[in-house]
Amino acid sequence: MSDRTSNRIFDIVNVTFITLFVIFCLAPFLHTIAISMSSNRAITSGEVTIFPKEFTWDAYGQVFSDSSMIYSLGFTTILTIITTLLCMLFTIAAAYPLTKKKLKGRKLFMYIIIITMFFSGGIIPEYLLIRDLHLLNSVWALILPGLVSPFNLIILISFFRGIPDSLEESAEIDGSSHVHTLFKIILPLSLPVLATLALFYAVGRWNGFQDSLMYINDPKLYPLQLKLYQMVQNNMVSELTLLEGANRTRLTPESLKAATVVFATVPILLVYPWLQKYFVSGAMQGAVKG
Repeated sequence: MSDRTSNRIFDIVNVTFITLFVIFCLAPFLHTIAISMSSNRAITSGEVTIFPKEFTWDAYGQVFSDSSMIYSLGFTTILTIITTLLCMLFTIAAAYPLTKKKLKGRKLFMYIIIITMFFSGGIIPEYLLIRDLHLLNSVWALILPGLVSPFNLIILISFFRGIPDSLEESAEIDGSSHVHTLFKIILPLSLPVLATLALFYAVGRWNGFQDSLMYINDPKLYPLQLKLYQMVQNNMVSELTLLEGANRTRLTPESLKAATVVFATVPILLVYPWLQKYFVSGAMQGAVKG
């Protein structure tokens, strides 16, 4: 068998495998979208697969007519932006000094950071800490505990270490301060890894609900994922009707939950195309450099 034939067979096998893998990954999401756009009869009879049956927008009409859902979407968007900005600020502020060999206790700090990746106080001590700090029912309870991720911090440290020392030395000779060097030289060279870590923080905050479940009782501070969690748990008992003029149409819990899942998922999916070109290169470079 010639090399050309072997390569062609290899390509065909690869394309087939990747296609099947993509189908398996997309099938659950397409099924959810199909349920959200199908009629009650088609859903209850089990006819819906990955294509809608008896197409209808009723479930989305109910979701968008829920003012609390729209408010939660806006709140979650603002919360995600603020959390991402603060997390990146503190991660950069911690990573840059830890790359300096002159920093006393640098190895001790690194050991402490690594230990936190494997051991934690547990849910109850964390709750008691938040309570004693008077952060319950506060937006800061959703931001401060996860302000710096040790994993993301180590990736950024590794990337910073891979930047040639000669660049910083040249800047110091020209009289540049550490802050000026960081913002004018280091950060512009680190855009791929910064975009990747920002995406990690943003997705983590957008999808997070466990902290709000434990720390938040005020409905005004409910993130979108917590509302979705409550809908799934409560089977949407109190939100299963849709008014259309004088007619009253009953929606199945499955269609309304599917519409809410799509409603909560699509906004964060729209972020990926903007950062895709940085994502793989940033994660890999931060993982192998240094």
